[in-house]
Amino acid sequence: MDPIVALKALVMGIVEGLTEFLPISSTGHLILAGSLLGMHDEKAKVFDVVIQTGAMLAVVWEYRSRFLRVLTNAFSDPAAQRFIVNVAVAFLPAAVLGLLFGSAIKAHLFYPIPVAIALIVGGFVILWVERRPQHVRVESVDDMTWRDALKIGFAQTLALIPGTSRSGATIIGGMLFGLSRRAATEFSFFLAVPTLIGAGVYDLVKNRHLLDVSDLGPFAIGSLASFVSAFVCVRWLLRYITTHDFTIFAWYRIVFGLMVLGTAYTGLVDWSQG
Repeated sequence: MDPIVALKALVMGIVEGLTEFLPISSTGHLILAGSLLGMHDEKAKVFDVVIQTGAMLAVVWEYRSRFLRVLTNAFSDPAAQRFIVNVAVAFLPAAVLGLLFGSAIKAHLFYPIPVAIALIVGGFVILWVERRPQHVRVESVDDMTWRDALKIGFAQTLALIPGTSRSGATIIGGMLFGLSRRAATEFSFFLAVPTLIGAGVYDLVKNRHLLDVSDLGPFAIGSLASFVSAFVCVRWLLRYITTHDFTIFAWYRIVFGLMVLGTAYTGLVDWSQG
């Protein structure tokens, strides 16, 4: 394996894992990082989607006891059944719209400048939500109804626009709909499992003609790096939200987005590839 290719796969995996569950857009960061590293062809786009599976497995491992309990009691425990229904209901809107419009979105919006704009807009949305009075009516994921899940599912469809952030859309959307900060964050984690599995399998099957055996190494490195960095990030985020809000991420998005636009305008960085 080319060591440069391996290094690029490692960097992209770390970027994916560190950004997947924060409200700062993993897809947006992968597009920007890929533009800088020269990884912006069709195969690279498949790579970006597939390594998200590594990040998803970090959530499965962190919540392995809960997932095991849900699976073993799926036919006897109403709470387990409600959990499965809620995740399935929340998954459907983005899955349907992704199948209908995913190709068009990739063709027109998977570029650095649209990502930068989405980062900035999303940052201001987070600031607005954090400054509103919070009226919490759902303290725990176990207290959610299928209607709560459906609302979050529609919020997740906004993340089809790269730079919006799947985590940001579901967490901030959940808070707008009355979920506590922790409930919204944890449900965003759980919703990532079918969402990222579905996206990864679909992209892999659809674009299998682009891949060969030599791609196994980089894909494995990227997925492993994504798993490790996402696991660290999930653990950190759960501690962070007990005493902090998401304002810091909003400002990060705004500053980062403005930097991309500024460097593009001045020609300091060539963001024409993506």
